[in-house]
Amino acid sequence: MYAIVEIAGQQFKVERGNKVYVHRLDANEGAKVEFDKVFLLDNGGKISVGAPTVDGAKVVATVIEHLKGDKVIVFKKLRRKGYQKWNNHRQHLTQLLIQGVLGKGDTLKDELKAEKSVREFLAPSHRNPVVREEVVVEEKAPAKKAAAKKAPAKKAVKKTEE
Repeated sequence: MYAIVEIAGQQFKVERGNKVYVHRLDANEGAKVEFDKVFLLDNGGKISVGAPTVDGAKVVATVIEHLKGDKVIVFKKLRRKGYQKWNNHRQHLTQLLIQGVLGKGDTLKDELKAEKSVREFLAPSHRNPVVREEVVVEEKAPAKKAAAKKAPAKKAVKKTEE
């Protein structure tokens, strides 16, 4: 089941379990948000197209974190005029975890909520570093070598001249 939904002025194709980066939303981390501007809903091959939206359909998501996007360089120049302008920009974004796409009259089931927590989807970052347990393996010290390993005794071979 997927849907085309408008979030923060942009349209996204979303499914349950997807992570989506959208323009900064006014919600706290861990908060649940619902979007009801669903333009298209596909439920196992049965497609519902809204005019302009599908009645009763909504998308439920959880805010994972707020972050900034990659730096975009803006450089303007006019040839032979001595004009150069340099600017940078980093977009403020919100990462969402789509909990479910609901049709008319559907509800989000409790087992879906408990199936995967938001913490499982958090990527390692400065806010939540990966904690790794170090396992110390005690190695036995190698046995001391004997003073000198005895080489196999050579058999005396008698040479006879003929």
